[in-house]
Amino acid sequence: MAGMPSITEFYDGRSLFITGVTGFMGKVLLEKLLRACPRIRSCYVLIRPKRGQSVAQRLEGLLNSKLFDKVKIVNPDYASKVIAVEGDIMEPNFGICEEDEQKVCRDVSVVFHSAATVKFDEEMKLSVQMNVIGVKRLLELCHKINKLDAVVHVSTAYANCDKEVVAERVYEPPLHPEKLVEAVEWMDNAALNVLTKKLVGPRPNTYTYTKAMAEFLLLEGCGQLPVAIVRPSIVGATYKEPLPGWVDNFNGPTGLLAAIGKGVLRIMHGNFHGTADVIPCDIATNLMITAAWYTGTSKPTKVPVFNNTTGQINKFTWGEMERMAFQYFMKNPVDVVARVPNPRFTKSTYWKNVNVLFDHVLPAYLMDFYMYLIGKKRIFVKIQDRLWKAVTTLEFFTSREWKFENNNIFMLLDKMSESDRETFDFDARHIDWSSYMENYCLGTKQFVLKEELDQLPKARRALHRMKQIQFVINAVLVVVIWRVLVTRVGVARSLWNLVLSWVIWLYQKIPRFGRAS
Repeated sequence: MAGMPSITEFYDGRSLFITGVTGFMGKVLLEKLLRACPRIRSCYVLIRPKRGQSVAQRLEGLLNSKLFDKVKIVNPDYASKVIAVEGDIMEPNFGICEEDEQKVCRDVSVVFHSAATVKFDEEMKLSVQMNVIGVKRLLELCHKINKLDAVVHVSTAYANCDKEVVAERVYEPPLHPEKLVEAVEWMDNAALNVLTKKLVGPRPNTYTYTKAMAEFLLLEGCGQLPVAIVRPSIVGATYKEPLPGWVDNFNGPTGLLAAIGKGVLRIMHGNFHGTADVIPCDIATNLMITAAWYTGTSKPTKVPVFNNTTGQINKFTWGEMERMAFQYFMKNPVDVVARVPNPRFTKSTYWKNVNVLFDHVLPAYLMDFYMYLIGKKRIFVKIQDRLWKAVTTLEFFTSREWKFENNNIFMLLDKMSESDRETFDFDARHIDWSSYMENYCLGTKQFVLKEELDQLPKARRALHRMKQIQFVINAVLVVVIWRVLVTRVGVARSLWNLVLSWVIWLYQKIPRFGRAS
């Protein structure tokens, strides 16, 4: 837009503050900022010590990961721009020491807040502490920053999943967030867990509920702060940047794909024709970067909300995911499969339960019995228990559809230059779902399951053997079942003999046909 700096120019010389940088989206966000905006002055990143690793060690491990290989080439001194700030969103004032707080308040002009618990079945107390009180502490810090131009808060498109049509605005919740915060401060876990179902109401879990609370708290408490809210839908692997199919966790569709590839997830409740509103991570982070640019340059009078979704822009269905997951895991199988991949979505709860019993639970017990016989650890029933606990939390989303309004997305695209639209592409109309899913399956194999792609020929041979074994097992089962039936029913016995004689006759004729040709 005329008179406005480009996105890269907007970030020139700026210092940023980022929470959630060790999370999936936070890593992709930091990488893109360092690579596409090389003249950024500094990135202050909030990190807490974890599992015996110091903040410096965690940052070093992050910046030396494969994700940052491209940055090393285009911006060799990238690591010097990243400054670790020891802290924790669970602590007052984010647990930041006075010296670090002074630096942040003096230098920073753009804030990205993506730290949150994304665990769907998190206990209410912890979910409120991280997702709601964490936002309250963010506001307290931002009000102290001297020259703040933009604050981008990452929410979720499903914060308002109790509505069929979700506009790009903040909705008022039934209970004021401050009352929820007060309750959490004095009630123990047991009491809150009893109230959780009543509190979340029509929403499926504490995650979507607390995210909605956080949005309203942010709207009420921001005052004159330049705040924008970005609502990605189901965040999946990267589409293109910094490399196709990159993902580092089992959350959301990645866990489903890993289970499908292993052959342990074969059916789940979902609408085959329903929208799988998946958004690639790099598209979501490109929007975050652009939303900060828009907020800092256009200075909107109201808090802009961006529904970062694909359903109304470039529809992709659960049926297409089922078909493509099967296609690409058969083409590029994982190294060790329990069974040949065969994913299916069904709207019928009865049919799903029957399949779970006969195609999941019973085989798991049989395989554990076999492990017992050969003197090895029994694991398959436990795997099934963990799998169905995870799958159940997702079935609310695979069996329902929403209409997300995207007016602000297109408004933002119109304000960008052609060059910026190319560099910071968040236009979901550009996604080729077939290409994306092939890279997603490969990324799940390579980055999450930690398998080497040069072992693909061996994995394909193993899958071929598994197909042969499965065919033999199925054939034996059919014969056994049929023989049980024919010993009890005279007509069935006669039919069996007829079919058997026909097969023998055909077999005898085959060599003659071969010689005639």
